[in-house]
Amino acid sequence: MHRSTAHSGFTLVEMIVAVALFSVVMLVAVGALLALVGANRKAQALQSVMNNLDITLDGMARSIRMGSNFHCGSTGTLTTPQDCSVNGDTLFAFEPYGNTSADQPWIYSLGTGITCGERRICKSVNGQTAVAITAPEVSIDDMDFYVVGSNRGCTVNPCDTVQPKVVIVIKGTAPVQNSKSRTSFHIQVTAVQRLLDL
Repeated sequence: MHRSTAHSGFTLVEMIVAVALFSVVMLVAVGALLALVGANRKAQALQSVMNNLDITLDGMARSIRMGSNFHCGSTGTLTTPQDCSVNGDTLFAFEPYGNTSADQPWIYSLGTGITCGERRICKSVNGQTAVAITAPEVSIDDMDFYVVGSNRGCTVNPCDTVQPKVVIVIKGTAPVQNSKSRTSFHIQVTAVQRLLDL
């Protein structure tokens, strides 16, 4: 009778190799999972910022489209039309739809801390104190208004035959939830005056 002396099972070396391979695979898988979780957090934070900014910029663009007498910059009288097509400015004033000559213009500007909050988009209606219209967690690093065609008809030489248009360029950052990192964004919005002005 023939008896087998070998026992089935793994040797110590085989077990060490198997555990090492399993550890490497799990390390790679957990690293990928953590990267996906981080990317998802960033995407959610950016989506929240974009929702807030979309509502803000949509309201701004709607008011600007219906308005007139566009004035870009803090120089001069805010009720006098003024372009700034080359360098842009952080302050934009206009006469909203339905305003009378006794009413003051509406003003959109980049907050500097003194007005409505540091690094926020501010809105002033009829000369009232400016209020922030963006969420406090959204940091606006740079905002410029570019205005063309604000002068009406042939009041300037050569005649202005461009329909008034405002381009708003915004750069900023938003926080990532439960993290110290921030996500940057760049947005551009264009609003053309509806009142025919050629």
